[in-house]
Amino acid sequence: MRNRRAKPFRPLNPAATLAAGLLLGVLSRLLDLYTQNLGNIFSQLAVWILLGTLIALYSPTRRQAMANIVPFCLGMLVSYYTAAVLTHGVYSRVIIAGWTLFALCSPILAALVWTAKCPGLFPKLIGVGIVLVSAASSILLFDRLRFYDLIIDALLVYFLFFAKIRRPA
Repeated sequence: MRNRRAKPFRPLNPAATLAAGLLLGVLSRLLDLYTQNLGNIFSQLAVWILLGTLIALYSPTRRQAMANIVPFCLGMLVSYYTAAVLTHGVYSRVIIAGWTLFALCSPILAALVWTAKCPGLFPKLIGVGIVLVSAASSILLFDRLRFYDLIIDALLVYFLFFAKIRRPA
């Protein structure tokens, strides 16, 4: 029997992010139904920008960031809208198409987010852009910044600019 090296445990992998996406999609729909405040938070783009940013940043390589984000986004979409159908929720095919397009573009976005922790000016500009898009989405899509948007944006600033993230050499 050959002696094979065991692969290191990586909590972020496509199967784990798919499971997280499926779970968060159902949870988001249930929050929409049963709680107003948490339902509002999880209905806005900023929280999903934060979660996607964390997945991309904590993936060890750019390629893994791209591979991890797609199942998360698609899992979230499938489970959210399946739960919406089962709970007789109101939803729009245009919104579903928009989120699906976003999910399909997410690997490119994940590669950019992963790059934000690299040295240099361009990566820092990417980080600033992520925070600005998060804030702008709250203003343009949901009419204003709320307290929880400020917390989400502060977390984005922390993880993009101050948190130390170990990556393979």
